[in-house]
Amino acid sequence: MAEETIQLGANRSNIRIECVAGLTTFLTMAYIIFVNPSILSLEGIELTGIERMDKQALIAVTCLVSGMASIIVGVVARAPIAMAPGMGLNAFFASLLISGKMSWQTALGAVFLSGLFFLILTLLGLRKRLVEAIPESLISAIAVGIGLFITFMGLVNLGIVVGDEHTLVKAGPLDGTVLIGLFGLLVMIVLEKRKIKGGLVAGILAATILAAIFGKVGLPEKFVSLDMNLQAVAFKLDILAALKWSFFGSIFTLMFIDMFDSVGTLVACCYQAGMVQPDGKIKGLDRLLGIDAVATMIGAVFGTSTTTSYIESAAGIEQGGRTGLTSIVTGALFLIALPLVPIVGIVPAYATAPALLMVGLYMMKEVKRIDFANLEEAFPSFIIIVMIALSYSISTGLAFGFVSFVIIKLVSGKIRDVKPAMWIIALLSILFLTIDRIPTLIDTIKSLV
Repeated sequence: MAEETIQLGANRSNIRIECVAGLTTFLTMAYIIFVNPSILSLEGIELTGIERMDKQALIAVTCLVSGMASIIVGVVARAPIAMAPGMGLNAFFASLLISGKMSWQTALGAVFLSGLFFLILTLLGLRKRLVEAIPESLISAIAVGIGLFITFMGLVNLGIVVGDEHTLVKAGPLDGTVLIGLFGLLVMIVLEKRKIKGGLVAGILAATILAAIFGKVGLPEKFVSLDMNLQAVAFKLDILAALKWSFFGSIFTLMFIDMFDSVGTLVACCYQAGMVQPDGKIKGLDRLLGIDAVATMIGAVFGTSTTTSYIESAAGIEQGGRTGLTSIVTGALFLIALPLVPIVGIVPAYATAPALLMVGLYMMKEVKRIDFANLEEAFPSFIIIVMIALSYSISTGLAFGFVSFVIIKLVSGKIRDVKPAMWIIALLSILFLTIDRIPTLIDTIKSLV
C-alpha cells in the first residue's frame, strides 16, 4: 500500500533506493544546520546597537523548518526535492540587519510578505507561465550552469580551489584533508562505475571514517543536545513594520532571488529526475512552486530566512531518488538531527564535497541539449552558464541570461519569438540587477538638472 501511495513501482524505484537517496541528500545539505544559524545570528561580526538572533534557537528552527518543508514536498508533491533556508537568501537577510535598515523581527515580516506574494502569483498561475516561457536551450543552460556552480562549491569545500588576492582563485595545497576528500571521491567513482547504489553516501562515510582515523575529526563532547530555546525567535515576525514603501526594494529582492533560485533548482532537478512530460512541461510544477511559497511563510513564522528548494537534492536524485519518499527521508533526518546536532557535526565539509563534484559531473550532460548552432539561444545560454558560476549566484546568472536573450531577439528583428511572459521575466531581471542602484541614479540625475 505504501509503495502505491508514493508510486515506487511506476518510477522504477524501491524503498531501499529512496532511503539511500534521502540520506545522500541530507548529508550533502546538512551543513545548513550550522551555516544558517551562524549567518543569521551575525556570528563573528562586531556590531553595536543591533539585536542579534539567538543562535541555539536558530539551529533548532533550521532543523525543524527543513524537516517540515521537505516532508511536505514528499507527501504533497511526491517529488525528490528537499527544502531548507536558502543560502544567499540568508546572507541578504543578514545584510538587512547589518545595515540597520530593519530589526530581525521586521526582516522576518518582509520574508513572510515575499512568500505571500509568491503564493498569490503561484495560485494565479503566473509563476508556472514564467517558467514555461523560458526556451529549452536556456532551461538546459540552467542545469549546466548550476552543475558548474555545484562543482565550484565542491572544489572550494574540498580545498582544491582557494582564494587569491591577485587571481581571485588558485589551486590549493594537497594537504591531508584534501587527500581524504579525494579518497572519498575515488570510492564514489568506483562504486558509481560498478552501478552500485549508495556510492555517494559510501564515499562520504569513507572519508569521514578516514578523517577520524587520522585525528582530523573527533567525537563530540555530548551526542545529544536539547539546550535549544525555540521561542527566542519563533512567532516574533513583525509584518506590519515591514509594510513600508521604503522596504519594497528589499521585499522585491527577496522575491526575485527566491523565485529564480527555486525555478533554476526545480528545472534542473526535475529534468534529472525524469519529471518532464512529453510536451516539455514539468510534472507537478504548480504544487512544487506553491509549497516553495508556503515553506517561506512557515519559515518566517518560526524565525528563519527564506526557505527554498535545494540544488543538493540532485545528489539524492543521482542515487536513484525518484519519488516523494526521498524527500520524506531527508526531512525525517533533519527532524532526527534536531537533538543530535553534535553527531551530524562530525561529518566535515571536505567529506561531502566529492558528492557535489559527482553531481556537477552528471548535470553537465544537459549541455548537449543547447542549440549552439543558433547564436540567438547559444549566447544567452553561455551567459547563464558562466554567470551562475562566476557570480556565485543562480538568480544573478539567470537575470543576465534572460535579459541578453530578449535583447538579441530584439536587435535581430524577431520580437514575435519572445513570449509575453518572457518580457515580464526580462523586466523583472532588469529591476533585480538595478534596484539597489536606483537611488544613486536618481541623485545623479538631480545633480545634472
